[in-house]
Amino acid sequence: MNDDATFVGIGRPPTDRRQVAVKLLWIGIWLAFMSAPVKDLLDGNHTPWATALGALGLVVFVGTYLVLVFRHTSKALDRRRVGTTIAFLGALAVALSLTLGTPWLVLFVYVSVTVGATLPLRTAGWLIPAVTAVLVGIGLTGDHPREIITALVVPALLGGFAMTGVRQMIRTTIELREARATVAQLAANEERLRLARDLHDLLGHSLSLITLKSELAGRMLPDHPEQAALQVADIEQVSRQALVDVRSAVTGYRRPTLPGELAGARTALAAAGITADVPADLPADVPEQPEEVLAWALREAVTNVVRHSGARRCTVALAPRQTLGGRVLELTVADDGRGTSGTKPGNGLTGITERLATVHGTMTTRPTDARSGKGFTLTLSVPLGSGLGSWE
Repeated sequence: MNDDATFVGIGRPPTDRRQVAVKLLWIGIWLAFMSAPVKDLLDGNHTPWATALGALGLVVFVGTYLVLVFRHTSKALDRRRVGTTIAFLGALAVALSLTLGTPWLVLFVYVSVTVGATLPLRTAGWLIPAVTAVLVGIGLTGDHPREIITALVVPALLGGFAMTGVRQMIRTTIELREARATVAQLAANEERLRLARDLHDLLGHSLSLITLKSELAGRMLPDHPEQAALQVADIEQVSRQALVDVRSAVTGYRRPTLPGELAGARTALAAAGITADVPADLPADVPEQPEEVLAWALREAVTNVVRHSGARRCTVALAPRQTLGGRVLELTVADDGRGTSGTKPGNGLTGITERLATVHGTMTTRPTDARSGKGFTLTLSVPLGSGLGSWE
């Protein structure tokens, strides 16, 4: 799969030129309504000086609008600077509308949209109607067609309040992402504390016993070497048992499980803005080694989807299946991203193949959509023993 992302997630600032271009494209689509003042300038209805100043004013207006909406839709606001800039946009819209005529009244729609995109809901709630009222007032004072004024009132109100909703959604998404990061950090801290407690419980008694027996052996050594040798033998036995306990504990911490990886996949996909369809229920009594192999594979597959696929949806399926060779547990991870595009398998797929070989499992890959070649579907199968009849 490719390494670059094709879209900017909601509430995420662009990280490269391509994402900047995508965001500018989405914002710039709404500049189509600027066709009215542009046409007015091109029609030659004004003097050369008025045309030149009008063109300059339009360029300044559009540039200021793009900077405000691009930079401040999802960021914390410097209210004084943003308020001053919006006031400048309003004054420029008033000046251009009064001097150049009806086609320039559309600038108030963009002022309203800017208010909704950058200011808090409480402020925008009264300022958007105020901007619309100025639009109507200027329209009624001059010789402007009433139908044009009426046609602009709805876009001004609807565009402004729609942008307040968009901005609120973006800020909520950012807060949710930050909350997920905080929860993940707290979970990691809790895991460290649990590991510290478990190691203390495992080693505290053993090390204390080793210390006591070492002191006892040291006191016995000059006069009772045989008893000292018995204490040293006990020290060796306790040390070996402590080593076994530590290895067992560390192995348990390092071994991934399917429930844990499924939960992690659900969280990772949601954080990346990918719609996730991940099962909540698991088959019972999955053997330890096949479960570990599939858990590692699921982690790698979801990482590839998040980092490389550019997908908008990912489906994970896990179910037992009867084949001619016996019962297998089958894991499928399918996305609707770009697909492999002829690239060679990376280290992740190679690692999955090597792990599957240890349990005699198999791996197949194919495009999710056979016609277009888009998407990537990874299917893993691991054989199961005969003691899993309860899965029927």
